[in-house]
Amino acid sequence: MEKELILSADQQAEVERQIAHLQRGVVEIVPEDAFRKKVEQSVVTGKPLKIKLGMDPSAPDVHIGHTVVLHKLRQFQELGHEIQMLIGDFTGRIGDPTGKSETRKQLTDDEVKRNAETYVEQYGKILDMDKAKIYYNSEWLKPLTFEDVVLLAGNMTVARMLERDDFEKRYKSGQPISIHEFFYPLMQGYDSVALESDIEVGGTDQKFNLLMGRQLQDAYGKEKQVAMTLPLIEGLDGERKMSKSLNNYIGIDESPNEIFGKSMSIPDELMIKYYKLATDLPMGEIEKLEAGITNGGIHPRDAKMDLGAKFVEMYHSKEAADEAKNYFQTVFQKRSLPTDIPQTDWTGDSPIWIVDLLVELKILSSKGEARRMIQNGGVKINEEKVEDVQLQVEVEDGLVLQVGKRKFMKLNRK
Repeated sequence: MEKELILSADQQAEVERQIAHLQRGVVEIVPEDAFRKKVEQSVVTGKPLKIKLGMDPSAPDVHIGHTVVLHKLRQFQELGHEIQMLIGDFTGRIGDPTGKSETRKQLTDDEVKRNAETYVEQYGKILDMDKAKIYYNSEWLKPLTFEDVVLLAGNMTVARMLERDDFEKRYKSGQPISIHEFFYPLMQGYDSVALESDIEVGGTDQKFNLLMGRQLQDAYGKEKQVAMTLPLIEGLDGERKMSKSLNNYIGIDESPNEIFGKSMSIPDELMIKYYKLATDLPMGEIEKLEAGITNGGIHPRDAKMDLGAKFVEMYHSKEAADEAKNYFQTVFQKRSLPTDIPQTDWTGDSPIWIVDLLVELKILSSKGEARRMIQNGGVKINEEKVEDVQLQVEVEDGLVLQVGKRKFMKLNRK
């Protein structure tokens, strides 16, 4: 029989403080009673809990949507708990099928390594990576024998796998599901066995994988972890999950002007959600902000500008935030050119096709992208919109190119 913990008044108060702090923004904790017991055990013994986050290094750019779980990890870290950053260098070769309607291409070792290094660097903008422990699951998954893999697979049924929404949809629609995709949740669950994790955090779309860790820990005689799920943030389109592939994201490694400018595109109805989940602003201040917007005391535009400045400050600096805000007000609110436009010398041909000019200056990466940008009305020369993809440009000293809302370049004729 499990021995009941006896807590002092101070210890009980600390347990309540930690639980209240850690529950902020959480969708679900499975199971809640085990979560409380783990926090109590940690407070009484002084032993930190092991908090796991699995990273599938299939894309190197971290965006605001990813930071929801990172802020939760930082809260655990600030309370003295141990962060387990699990880089799926082995599982990354398969790719998480969660939310996918087709089999994902496998990554090479070099791609996985390069992406993993980028993740660690960018996560350091939120977490103290010197205190976090970093693991690569190839350490324990690669040595498994075929017998080990068969025994691992014996802990899960096909029927249970097909309960996953993505697998179920693909199965019913006749789309192929490769057998190796079933091993992704098994391997992610086995990671929790190897790490003896106490709590695993992830988005709501990861619930199946997080619960797999509990099931496999139990099967291997380990204490079962708690699954903590956090909301997914809709992107700038206000509808779909933030994703680079959908181009509705704000990257934390983007320039201050890009971060601020994109923040001003956040739908008004999602602004408070961004504040709650993607910033470290105290809840009391957010509640006052929400009340001010509701009663008309605070204009949504002003609150959004403060949010953009907050993001820039978090991932760059206070000075960069002030400059980005000033830049936005100058260029977009006052409708004038910025004073600090990047300049470059032009020694090439003149006249030159506009498409070639944009590519040679590396403002756009390809001629196809340049044509699309022009056709969509996104290119200006000296504040005049370019209408013709066949335009030949006479490059004069001081000519100003604008691509999209935030890219400018002034040419000096040599």
